[in-house]
Amino acid sequence: MAKRKVDTENRGFQTRWESEYMFTKVAGKPVCLLCGESVAVLKEYNLRRHYETKHADKNKNMDMEQRLQKAEELKRGLKSRQALFKKAKSQGQAAVKASFILAEEIAKSARPFTEGDFIKNCMIKVCDEVCPEKRQLFLNVSLSRNTIAERVDQLSINLKEQLVKKGKDFIAYSLAVDESTDISDIAQLSIFIRGVDSNLSVTEEFLALRPMHGTTTGHDLYEEVSRCVNEMELPWEKLVGLTTDGAPAMCGHRSGLVAKIREKMQEENATGELTAYHCIIHQEALCGKALKMEHVMSIITRTVNFIRAKGLNHRQFKAFLTELETEHGDLPYHTEVRWLSQGKVLQRCFELREEICLFLDSKGKDTTQLRDEMFLCEMAFLCDITSHLNAINLQLQGRDRVISDMYSTVKAFKTKLTLWETQMRKENLSHFPSCQTMKEKLSTSAFPSTQLADKIGMLAADFRRRFADFEAQKSRLELLGNPFAVDVESSPPNLQMELIDLQCNDALRAKYAAVGAAEFARFLPGTMPQLRIQAAQTLSMFGSTYLCEQLFSLMNLNKTSHRSRLTAEHLHSILRISSAQSLTPNIDELVEKMGHHQVSPSNSNK
Repeated sequence: MAKRKVDTENRGFQTRWESEYMFTKVAGKPVCLLCGESVAVLKEYNLRRHYETKHADKNKNMDMEQRLQKAEELKRGLKSRQALFKKAKSQGQAAVKASFILAEEIAKSARPFTEGDFIKNCMIKVCDEVCPEKRQLFLNVSLSRNTIAERVDQLSINLKEQLVKKGKDFIAYSLAVDESTDISDIAQLSIFIRGVDSNLSVTEEFLALRPMHGTTTGHDLYEEVSRCVNEMELPWEKLVGLTTDGAPAMCGHRSGLVAKIREKMQEENATGELTAYHCIIHQEALCGKALKMEHVMSIITRTVNFIRAKGLNHRQFKAFLTELETEHGDLPYHTEVRWLSQGKVLQRCFELREEICLFLDSKGKDTTQLRDEMFLCEMAFLCDITSHLNAINLQLQGRDRVISDMYSTVKAFKTKLTLWETQMRKENLSHFPSCQTMKEKLSTSAFPSTQLADKIGMLAADFRRRFADFEAQKSRLELLGNPFAVDVESSPPNLQMELIDLQCNDALRAKYAAVGAAEFARFLPGTMPQLRIQAAQTLSMFGSTYLCEQLFSLMNLNKTSHRSRLTAEHLHSILRISSAQSLTPNIDELVEKMGHHQVSPSNSNK
């Protein structure tokens, strides 16, 4: 015979038990109104026995009406205590949640953890003026340095757990890896992941920042990346691409990071081939050096440094420009690390060339070179071509960039270079406004169009050389960029049948026209599995290490000379929070995990 289960007997609490036995129902259990004890099994016999054993003598002289009144009074008292407890609990949870929210904002704004105390003092002062009766609620919010540090770590762990969970659904992923040095001369290895799930949704997030206190050889880099991939429980066979800054330790054929990861994938019996790229933006910046016009830039840099390096010269130059009522009131500095600054300096120097010469003359400086017509023509050309290079650089920057779009941008620029070279030889300066200005002002010598056209040809040749690895992937990138224009016969055999079905589907063609290449992949039907896998692999690829460079900027904002003792763990947590894009910390879940924790005012005033 099966054992009886009380839960299946549908026993219900009867209202009359409140006055007869002084019991009420709380959270599905009978609770004594007199002593607060609960009875495990909801049976009248159990309630009656409890009442007669413990409370019968106290209430034996009461009639039924008095019993009813007392039961109601006790119920009201119980509800009042419950409400008070719930209020205290909700206020405690609100205080904890507030500390999490403020900790997240402090991390995102690159503020030190001690800012929490400052914020709290400001909150209390505002509260005293606006709502003094709620002062205690604000005092209960703990924002001490230790609390903020703990909250930041918890937020970071929560984000990491979300990423690990998402990573389990990736059908393809790629990594972007770059290395830089912080204020304490510690090498920092930045790793980002771009993964694509079965719905072809892209997740692009910070994976890790690993400090490297010793050497930074290819083996050292591999050890850190490998440890990071294993910690995140990412399968090696789904790794599709690796984008680096192109340094020998990254790209060495035998002992570089790329070579080591390829060896690891072979050990893991991964069927796919790892595609390695040198950051597109970095290569584009290196292409500019093919012009070999350092002699022009060195003269301009010397001139700018003479004006800006000494405070007196700088003040007098600005006053001089104000007196002449020029459009611009100053000259910017140029630094090699900030690639776009060169174009801004060139443009400003060209526009203020006459004023600069007048100022240098007043200082007794030789301006023969700055007035030379050949130099001015080269300066005008460098100004224009750098402006074009800066424009493509800005186009390639940003988050969530699809590699096929970046390839199209580079491809278009190479075509433009061919056009500009042809036009320059014919002295057609439509796309070179500074050169056009100089040509109109030349007094004797002819404009050196042939020489400058050769410079454009050198730049075009360097673009072709540096982006040869992208040309090798041309068919793969075009398959994502415009699958309706791909030649089926030259495509891989496993894609040919699906490509024919796709190109003959008018509804999908209309959808492609409506949403564009990046979004269209998500609309590929399940009947085209090979195309979906191909699209996922291409979508997962990084075209640049832009996110790594952006992270290093955040790192330098946080780890300054005033915060040089910031620990690696705290720096890592801060950067995970401040760089998160598609993920947000689940603060409610964190508060729930902390249970009924409530910080006392004495602790929060530290």
